[in-house]
Amino acid sequence: MKRWLIGSIFFVVVLAVWEFLIWKGIWSSLLMPSPLDIGKYFFVSIQDKSLLDASYVTLKRLLIGYALGIGMGLPLGLLNARFKFCEDTIGLLALGLQTLPSVCWAPLALLWFGQTEASMLFIVVMGSVWSITLATDAGVRNVPPIYARAARTMGSRAFHTWLKVIFPASLPFVVSGMKQGWAFAWRSLMAAEIYVTILTGFGLGHLLHYGRELHAMDQVLAIMIVIILIGLLTDKILFSPIERFLHRRWGTAK
Repeated sequence: MKRWLIGSIFFVVVLAVWEFLIWKGIWSSLLMPSPLDIGKYFFVSIQDKSLLDASYVTLKRLLIGYALGIGMGLPLGLLNARFKFCEDTIGLLALGLQTLPSVCWAPLALLWFGQTEASMLFIVVMGSVWSITLATDAGVRNVPPIYARAARTMGSRAFHTWLKVIFPASLPFVVSGMKQGWAFAWRSLMAAEIYVTILTGFGLGHLLHYGRELHAMDQVLAIMIVIILIGLLTDKILFSPIERFLHRRWGTAK
């Protein structure tokens, strides 16, 4: 409770200073709209449902793309950790592609899929799957070897050891990697929505892009705030509780 109070006071002070600088003319309201102007945009966009509709479209794309990224990244990461051949081939490919900025996939997605939802999902998947692969690989390698040796001493063999011992023991690290993959998927989707315009649904990235085109700085900053809030809420509500539970359950908590 004390941490939330301190955080709330901090942001109230930041908003008050921001509003004061605009009111005194130290900051130009054309380049940096006041919190009140941003609040007015929130009120209007929520009333006409444009912000809510855009948030729904973006989150739907994000969840689908992220689920596909997990479905591909987890098995690839396990294969890399298990087989030297996969580590030297798929692992090296994942390491290289993970460093590629997500926006670089946009031209390729447009050439392959056109201005469709498939382009969006392709960019999100390619932006997240490699980080999840590498995180899963690293998580499995962080499992103490004595766990597997103890399991084999008690009769566990091959697939059973991986399924019942190694993979569960690596879950705290894998979840951390999945959180990182979520962050990459989120950034990838914003890049996709800014650069790929489709008629099947306008997301937050599209609103951000149109705000820039129309020089509507209140809209640009409001959408940026929404993107930040969604990221924070996802971390605090979903990933952080799971991480804490797994670290307590596996005895790796600080």
